[in-house]
Amino acid sequence: MTVLGTRALNRATLARQLLLDRAGMPVLDAVGHLCGMQAQEPQEPFTGLWSRLRGFDPAVLSDLLTGRRVVRTHLMRRTVHLLTADDTVAWRARHDTMLRQRVLGTYRREFEGVDLGELAVAGRAVMADGEPRTMAELVRVLAERWPAPAPRALGEMLIAALVPVAQTPPRGLWRTKGGVRNVLLSSWLGRTIDPPAPDGADPVGQALVRRYLAAFGPAASADLRAWCGLAGLPAAVAEIREELVSFRDERGRELLDLPDAPRPDPDTPAPVRFLPAFDNAILGYHDRGRIIDDAHRGLSVAGERVVLVDGRVTATWKVEADTVAVTPLRRLSPAECATVAEEGRELASFLSDGESDRVRVAASPS
Repeated sequence: MTVLGTRALNRATLARQLLLDRAGMPVLDAVGHLCGMQAQEPQEPFTGLWSRLRGFDPAVLSDLLTGRRVVRTHLMRRTVHLLTADDTVAWRARHDTMLRQRVLGTYRREFEGVDLGELAVAGRAVMADGEPRTMAELVRVLAERWPAPAPRALGEMLIAALVPVAQTPPRGLWRTKGGVRNVLLSSWLGRTIDPPAPDGADPVGQALVRRYLAAFGPAASADLRAWCGLAGLPAAVAEIREELVSFRDERGRELLDLPDAPRPDPDTPAPVRFLPAFDNAILGYHDRGRIIDDAHRGLSVAGERVVLVDGRVTATWKVEADTVAVTPLRRLSPAECATVAEEGRELASFLSDGESDRVRVAASPS
């Protein structure tokens, strides 16, 4: 079985994640190709798409949100994602059990003796009028009937698990601040969520495997599980295994992939790319060594924005007074410093709507 080294996996990831060459595809297609984007920080997807698409116009993503073709909702790993409306409708029911179990993993004692089915029916009944509500507003209506769970626990169980909701604009619009207000997905999209398949079939699970590999492969089963949070996909993998090809990584793990998906030459040049907080390209794997060193792994879960140099996490970045401030994690060569600064100026201009192109690269660590 062919062994794919770390650099080969890195280049494959960059190609699948649209980070090797900026793509010319429409914004909606890019969100779909990426299987959604981490979006708990509302402005971060704009940077993620700017780094991936040629001529990205942030107004297009805002229009997709207000036009209800892209949705902010809890899904993979119980985190807020930006997804196409079609994927949200198709995938939500497949994630129901995982969402519930993740909330119970934190608040199990508070829900002892609570009939979660009854709570779900009550929550949906309150939200059925289509009025956007905050979590606190929903909890206030139901807390008297379910007094045992703390308000936070009750709210998370309802909003992040039991009641399929969308976060409504202005939350998530370009350069716009807005609190989280929730509305039933079925009300927001004007269509119901696809029900689970009958008779134990799992076409959604099989689709998730194919879509994940298209955007993240080659990857191990553990990587797939880390991305979506679903434990029940081995059967889906087994059902489509004849469609897939297999490799090994340097640790001996089996990696699965779509036969015709891009696997560039490991020596393919990789441009500098600025990634937003919690970017899929890092968080979409159990073994993140293909893109980030173990010493820096904590940066990705801490919400640090990072810079890729030669395809790997090499610096962090933030915005200070309309200046993109870069802090290297290793010594940068003069050529690397120049390319980081050039891309940083472009990013500063994008984030400021052309009002600033200032960038500052701190001294490299010794």
